[in-house]
Parts: sequence; C-alpha cells; structure tokens
Amino acid sequence: MTMWRPNGRGIQTAMYLSRWLMAPFLVGLVCSVVLIVIRFFINLVSLAIRLPVEPWQDLVVDVLNLIDLTLMANLVLIVAFSAYGNYIRKIDAEDHSNWPPGLVNIDFSMMKQRLLGSIAGIAAVDSLAWYLNLETHADAAKLTWTIAFPLMFVLAMVLLALADWLVRP
Repeated sequence: MTMWRPNGRGIQTAMYLSRWLMAPFLVGLVCSVVLIVIRFFINLVSLAIRLPVEPWQDLVVDVLNLIDLTLMANLVLIVAFSAYGNYIRKIDAEDHSNWPPGLVNIDFSMMKQRLLGSIAGIAAVDSLAWYLNLETHADAAKLTWTIAFPLMFVLAMVLLALADWLVRP
C-alpha cells in the first residue's frame, strides 16, 4: 500500500497565482494617478485665474504645489511599474523598444533609490513652500523638522546606495 505524500505543488501553484492579488492594487494606483492629474489641472486653472491679480510671491507656493503633485504621480508610477514587473509579469524591453528604460528595467535597488529620491524631492518642495510662508509659520521647532525631514530621506538614500554597492559582486 502506497502512502500519499504531498509534493507541495498545490501550495506552489497557489503562491504563484496569488501574485494576481496585486492587480487590484495596481489598478487602484493607476486610478490615483488619474485623480492626481485632475487635481493638477484644477490647481493649474486656479493659478491661471489668480495670476493677473496676485503678487508672484504668493503664486510661488501654488507652483510648488504643482511640482509636488507631479512628483507624487511619479512616485506612484514607480511603485506601480515596479510591482507589475516584479509580481505580475516582467516587461520585456524588446517588445517595447520605444518605452523609457525606467519603466521596463526597474530592479529592487533601483526602485528603492527612485522612491527615496521622489520622497526626498517631495519633502524638499514642501520645505521650500513652508519656508516661503515663514512669516505665517514662525516656529523654530517646526522649521528644524521641516529642514531635517528631507535630509533624513537623502541620508537614507545614500546609505541604501552604499549598502547596494557593498553587496554587488
């Protein structure tokens, strides 16, 4: 009498198919980029309407908000393309020769650097916007954190780059 022994293929198949559970998240991320685009154009129209009547110093913060939205959309797309390539299906660069290399060749270490770079950029833009409104936010502790926050991301990015460099053959 032969005893039944599980070979693990059912578990492997279930694990392999579970990658498709990421698909709704990725579709949600793409939808969030659409919402960011809508918000970008709402802010742009608002800026254009106020352009003739407000001093440029007041409009700089609005321009920084547009940059912030752009960097945020960039961050979301980095995550979406990286997750798609890592979990759903590898994007073949030969099939998409006209696509930018940053969309098809994102490895984990590159994704970490791009994510931290985008986050540091967003934090720096927010710090600059805060600095431009310094007279309304004159708090030394908040100013310190506003400056330190982007610097923490830059430090983390440098440390991750160093760690990646040390472990590469």
